[in-house]
Amino acid sequence: MEFRGRVIKYGDDVNTDVIIPSRYLVHTDPRELAKYAMAGLDGEFNMKVKERPILVAGRNFGCGSSREQAPVSLKHAGVKCVVAESFARIFYRNSVNIGLPVLECPGVNSAVEDGDEVSVNLERGVVNNLTKKVGLNGLPAPGFLLEIMEKGLVEYVRAKKR
Repeated sequence: MEFRGRVIKYGDDVNTDVIIPSRYLVHTDPRELAKYAMAGLDGEFNMKVKERPILVAGRNFGCGSSREQAPVSLKHAGVKCVVAESFARIFYRNSVNIGLPVLECPGVNSAVEDGDEVSVNLERGVVNNLTKKVGLNGLPAPGFLLEIMEKGLVEYVRAKKR
């Protein structure tokens, strides 16, 4: 899986409570949740994501509650993938399960600026900042995780049962 696009950048400890504030959890439709993605941190996120679909963050992205709606809201808002220094484990797992591609990449937050163009190769674990001509090595995803991220867990399991 490979992605290319401009970056929306955030810092460390971005909590699920700011990714999708609890007052919006009354919505069950992913398209409705998407309208409120990052509402607790960035009121302009939905405008930005139309032109900059790669989200880059620092350490501990997705910390806080285990709400699955956080990665769902990002995916349906148009985020192609999330690259972070590190992820809260439950956010990482929820992202994989719902088919939101994620990559851990130490050093990415200092090597990328808001608006930079990047390419992300999940299989190789490589992030290239095309604007600054800098390459970084992250943690490549094993083949089965790539399949789950591509299909989502439910479809992955259905395909395995056939």
